[in-house]
Amino acid sequence: MGEDHGWTASGRRGSFWVGGERVEGPLGTVLRGPMYVEWYEPEERRFPVPLVLVHGGGGQGLDYLTTPDGRPGWAPLLVDQGYAVYVVDRPGHGRSPHHPDVLGPMSPVLGTEFLEPIFVPPTEGPGSHPTAHLHTQWPGARKLDDPLSDQWLASSGPVLANQPEMHALEQARLAALLDRIGPAVIVAHSAGGPGAFLAADARPHLVKAFVALEVLGPPFLKMPEAGLDLTWGIASAPFTFDPPAVSADELRLVTHEPPADGGIPMTLQEQPARRLANLSRFPIAVVSAPASPFVHFDGHLVAFLEQAGCDVALVRLADHGVHGNGHGMIIEKNNADALRVVTDWIAGL
Repeated sequence: MGEDHGWTASGRRGSFWVGGERVEGPLGTVLRGPMYVEWYEPEERRFPVPLVLVHGGGGQGLDYLTTPDGRPGWAPLLVDQGYAVYVVDRPGHGRSPHHPDVLGPMSPVLGTEFLEPIFVPPTEGPGSHPTAHLHTQWPGARKLDDPLSDQWLASSGPVLANQPEMHALEQARLAALLDRIGPAVIVAHSAGGPGAFLAADARPHLVKAFVALEVLGPPFLKMPEAGLDLTWGIASAPFTFDPPAVSADELRLVTHEPPADGGIPMTLQEQPARRLANLSRFPIAVVSAPASPFVHFDGHLVAFLEQAGCDVALVRLADHGVHGNGHGMIIEKNNADALRVVTDWIAGL
């Protein structure tokens, strides 16, 4: 990643860690799963609450700081616009250390063959999808084999192999961050979604709004080869349902017929559906990009949340004049334009 984050606004910045229970290791007492947080406060704040930026995949918070080709990331762009931001490294990522003796086994590192269909899908053949040909904004080559892609891949690492434990840990750390900073807007990308939704479920009174940037899904996704099983709909760890569900097996599900184009069938709760009363206490934006595979099932997440009683809006970049983006909208060539769609939605709250 480029060294210049692109900061132009004056203000303050700092960092801290949240969470981290004391546990015994081979060489004595250590902290389990602390979460690194970097914060930026503009000199003149134009929005009353900060934004908490949660990265996806096996990435790091620096995905929001700069792009592979050295342009400003969303964090400096937001600070320049008068937003205070908190950028996290989810537990076990980046500057939040992961050692198997403390957090448990790691997953394999996500390789280019796994990532390409998600971030730079081919226009035909295996891994393609109906709108892949619209993708024009990736900053590197159309295959992840160039120096710019290497800059992006260099920050990618493993995740916890135990997905329910990972999502629960992220819930605890993000909830602790909200306890410390007070009300905020949560912005979560991709695999950062489950833990962020769980944290919002745990601290609904501290969430002003939630922006879901192509978060992991569709609901109830099962992907054994990647260790994924979203048994609770949008996470692998429990949510606060009403009526309560002690086990995910208590969620009665129905899978609808797949669409005519052979897309992913939608799985929802049977009616009457259990409500997610805590997530219904703030507005949610489901954001998708026109050339991303996620655009073909973004409505599944909207339907799941609406069925559970949430106030949710589907925000498609193309409907707001922003074209050519894929799943990596936060780092692509027009990332500032994609951000404008998000901040316009936030400004309208």
